[in-house]
Amino acid sequence: MPRALIAMSGGVDSSVAALLMRRAGYDCVGVMMRLWQGESAGERTCCSADDAADARSAAVRQGMPFYVLNMQADFDRDVVGQFVRAYEAGQTPNPCIECNRHMKFTCLWDRAAAFGCDVMATGHYVRAEQDPSGRWLLKKALHGEKDQSYVLYMLSQSQLSRTRFPLGELSKDQVRALAEQSGLLNARKRDSQDICFVPDGDYAAFIRRYTGRDYPAGDFVDGEGHVLGRHAGIVGYTIGQRRGLGVAAGRPLYVRRKDVSSNTVVLGENSSLFSRRLTANNINLIPADRLEGTVRCRARVRYNMAEQPAQVTQTGPDELTVIFDKPQRAIAAGQAVVLYDGDLVLGGGTICETEDG
Repeated sequence: MPRALIAMSGGVDSSVAALLMRRAGYDCVGVMMRLWQGESAGERTCCSADDAADARSAAVRQGMPFYVLNMQADFDRDVVGQFVRAYEAGQTPNPCIECNRHMKFTCLWDRAAAFGCDVMATGHYVRAEQDPSGRWLLKKALHGEKDQSYVLYMLSQSQLSRTRFPLGELSKDQVRALAEQSGLLNARKRDSQDICFVPDGDYAAFIRRYTGRDYPAGDFVDGEGHVLGRHAGIVGYTIGQRRGLGVAAGRPLYVRRKDVSSNTVVLGENSSLFSRRLTANNINLIPADRLEGTVRCRARVRYNMAEQPAQVTQTGPDELTVIFDKPQRAIAAGQAVVLYDGDLVLGGGTICETEDG
C-alpha cells in the first residue's frame, strides 16, 4: 500500500485531505510543522497549541499516526529572515509563498523519507495533472473562490510529481460537509487569515522587535524631490499605502516608491501608482522549461486581484518581462507575478522592478 505524508495544520482543509487520501487507498501519517513560537504566537496563528491539538484529534479520529516536527530554526532563517531583509531593502515580501517554497515543499518533504512516504498531500485548493508527454501541470482549483495557485507557482516538476492535492475539485462547503459527516471536530473551524508571526499586522513593530534595530526617520518627498514631511522609518510603509502618513498636503497622497539609499519615501497621487511593465526574477516555469517568443497570458501581481491581460517575454535565464494591456495599480517589488493561460499556471517570479521603479 502506498504511503502518504499529510501536511496538517489543525484546520479542516488538511484534515479532509487526509480523509480523501485514506479513501484513495493510501496509508497515511499526519505531520504538523512547529514553525513559530515567538511572542506573537497565539490562537490566531498557525502554530498554536490549540491547532496542534486539533490536528492530533483529526489524525487519531482517522486512525493515523501523528507527529509534530520542530522546524523553527528553518522557518526563522528562510521565511522570517527573508521577510525582514526584504522590508529592509524597500520591498514588499510575501512570506506565505516563501513558507510554501522552503518549508512545506522542501523541508517537510525532506522528512517524508524517514516516515517511508511515497507522496505528500496538502489541503491546498489547486489541481496537479500530467500532460500526454508526462510533464506535470499546475491548474487552478475548480472552484475559483478558493483557488490557491498564486502561492504555489514555484513548484518544480519533482515537487508536483510527488504531491497530491485532494481538494482541488471541491468547494469549501463540500469540504466542511465531508468533515462533519466524518465526525471531525474542526469541521467549522474558521480559516487562518494572518501572517503567523505578525497576526496583528503591524509589520514595522515586529521588525523592530525581531532585529533590535531602530530604523531612522527620513523625508517624505514628491516625484520631483520636494520634501513633504518626515517618515518614521522606511520599514513601516508599503507601496500604495495611504493611511498613517501624517502628511497634510490638501489632497490624498500614497506611497509610490521607497528609496533605501537615501532613506526617502516617495509619495504621489493615486494616478502615479499605475504602471504597465514589470521585470521579475527568481522565475519558475511549469508547462515548459523556457518561454519562446512573446506569450499572451493573464497575470496577477497580488493574491487577491483579478487576472489581467498581458504579454510576457523571457528576457534571460532567470528573468521575465510582463507588459499589461492596461496599467495596474501599486505593483510592488518583492511580490510575486503569476502567469495563467486559462486554468493553467504558466509560472511566475518575484517582481524586482516596474517601469517607474
